[in-house]
Amino acid sequence: MIPTQPIWQSPSITPTIAPPNTESKPKFFSLATFQRFVNKVPFVAFHLACFTVFLVPFTWLPFFMCIGFYLIRMFGITAGYHRYFSHRAYKTSRVFQFVLAWLGCSAMQKGPLWWAANHRHHHKYSDTPEDVHSPVAGSFWWSHVGWVVSTAHDETDFNSVKDLCKYPELRWLDNLHWVPGAALALICYLMAGIPGLVWGFLLSTVLLYHGTFLVNSVCHIFGRKRFNTSDESRNNALVAILTLGEGWHNNHHHYMSSANQGFRWWEIDISYYVIRMLGWVHIVWDIRTPPPEKLIPNLPVLDSAHSTAGSAIAPSAMSLSSSGSVVSSAASSSMVATSVAETAAVSTVVSAAVTTAVTTAVTTLNPVVATLTGQ
Repeated sequence: MIPTQPIWQSPSITPTIAPPNTESKPKFFSLATFQRFVNKVPFVAFHLACFTVFLVPFTWLPFFMCIGFYLIRMFGITAGYHRYFSHRAYKTSRVFQFVLAWLGCSAMQKGPLWWAANHRHHHKYSDTPEDVHSPVAGSFWWSHVGWVVSTAHDETDFNSVKDLCKYPELRWLDNLHWVPGAALALICYLMAGIPGLVWGFLLSTVLLYHGTFLVNSVCHIFGRKRFNTSDESRNNALVAILTLGEGWHNNHHHYMSSANQGFRWWEIDISYYVIRMLGWVHIVWDIRTPPPEKLIPNLPVLDSAHSTAGSAIAPSAMSLSSSGSVVSSAASSSMVATSVAETAAVSTVVSAAVTTAVTTAVTTLNPVVATLTGQ
C-alpha cells in the first residue's frame, strides 16, 4: 500500500508551521521492531529443527504422519486460504468455513485474513513492482522466501478483506493463528513422541512452506503459458502434483474465481476433486468453474523459452461469433491439437517424476524387505 501523504505535504494545504523533525533521533530499538523480529524466529527455527530427523530413530508411523499432515494442511491452504477465502470460488457453511481456516492456520502460514489480503494484492499487481512476491519484478529468492522473512508485509490490509472481517471467529483466529499449529504439534507428540513431533509437525511444516512458495517463484518463471495474461504466470505440472493442483498457475491467473485450476482432463487437481466430493454431500455448494468460451487458449504460440518440455504449439485460427458463444471449426481443431501436444509434454514430465519416485522407493524398501525375509 502507498502510505498516506502527510497533511503538511498536501498540495492543497500551505503549512504555517514546519513539521517536527521526527527522524533526528532514529530509534534503533522499539517494542514493535522486537516483536516483528520474534515473529520470524519460528520460521527460521523450524528449518534448523528439521536436521533433528537424523537424531531420532526412524519408524514408519512418524513417516506416514509427515505425509498425511502435509496433504491435509496443503488442502487447508489450497482449498481454504486460496480458493475459498481469497477468491470465494465456492460457498459453504459458517462452521466449515471455520474448519478451513483452522486447517490453514495449522500450516503455520499466519491467519486467513492476512493470507487472503496479501494474495488479493498479488493478483491486483501481479509481476509489477507493487507485487509482494514477484520473481519478475524482484528476484527468485525474494518471491520464494525473502518476502516471508522480511517485516515489510507483516501487517494485514483489512480493507481488502472486508467480506471476511465481518466474522468474529475469523478475526480471532487471525490474531491467534499459532493456536492450531500448536495443537497439531501436541497431537503429533502424543501419537509418536519426539519422532512424531519432528516428522509429523516440524518437517511436514517446512515442506508445506516450500511447496506453497513454489507457486510464487517457480510458477512465474518455469512452465507453459496457455492464456495471454498481464503477468508471467505459467502452468507447471510438477508443482501441481506437489501442491494438489496449484501449479496450473496460468490457468488460475486467466480465470481467478474458478474452483478448478486444472482446465484439461489430464491436469491433476486434487484440491478440486475433494471440493467436488464435498459438494456431493452438500458441505459446499455453488462451485464456480470457467464458462466454455474462457477455456479457449488465446496464445497462438506457447512460450518455449521457459517451457519445461521445450516445445511450442503452432498458431491456430480461433474465432467467436459476435456474442462470443460460437467457436469456429478451426478453433475446435486447434484446441484438439493443443490438448494432444500438451498431453504429450506433461506425460513426459510426469513419467520422469514417477520413474524417479519408484526407483527411490525400491532402493529404500529393499533393505527392509531383505530384513523381513531373513535374506
